[in-house]
Amino acid sequence: MARSPSKVLGAVRAAQKGHELSIIRLSEPLVQAPQETSGERTSDASASLFDNPTPASLEADLTHYKELFAKLRFSYLEQVTKEKFIRSIVGDPPMVVEHQENVELESALAVSKAALKAQKTEVAELVAELEQKGRELCQKYENVKMQTTQLEELPEKIEELQASIAELKESQQPGSNPTLNMPLEKTLALVEERRKERDELDRQLEQLQLLLPRKTRELERLNSELQPLEVKKSGSTTAAREAKRRKEEALGGAGDDLEERGRWWRGVESGLKGMLDVES
Repeated sequence: MARSPSKVLGAVRAAQKGHELSIIRLSEPLVQAPQETSGERTSDASASLFDNPTPASLEADLTHYKELFAKLRFSYLEQVTKEKFIRSIVGDPPMVVEHQENVELESALAVSKAALKAQKTEVAELVAELEQKGRELCQKYENVKMQTTQLEELPEKIEELQASIAELKESQQPGSNPTLNMPLEKTLALVEERRKERDELDRQLEQLQLLLPRKTRELERLNSELQPLEVKKSGSTTAAREAKRRKEEALGGAGDDLEERGRWWRGVESGLKGMLDVES
């Protein structure tokens, strides 16, 4: 059973409320202890860390802290080296380091450096993977926010569409077009029937198009044969008219009287045959 948009929207809001995605909330375990012990910040670059953080500002802060920690590391090593050197000189008795001890320390230092380099490489790969995951999650979160906004607008659009459907149904006159009031199954069946009829008409049209050249040639042949007959007919008509005219001139007008008398006798004859039931 399909869930209503309002229930889906309520479930999304409840999930967002219970699992709020916030950079400040995610960073609280990391920055809580320094904020409790010290009320002042040591760097101005982090002044806007919690004021509308953005990916660009966070990346800038990360770059700044990398440079700052590199400088602090150099200063720390310098101070520790100076302290050890001064203590070795002023100590009682003074600390004397043999060459063999330096060789052993250098060997141990080389092993430690190799292990540290491997760990740095692993950390760099992990950081790159986390950055990629962070970008993917950010994109997914933006998509969820956009879809949530669309889901919030969906009930209002559904109501508008339902109102439009009701208005169209009311405006439609009953019986004006029964096909518009059919259910979906009958409508699909009617559409399929109309499609078959269209396919049949297309097939018949294709056959007629194939017959068209032959019929066109036959028509041209008949026209070529009809043209001499029309010329002969025209000549015969002209000759008949000329003969009739000569006959009327020869009879001196008696032709019309004979024609009328002939028509009268034919009418009398047909009337008598009708009354007497005589067949010719």
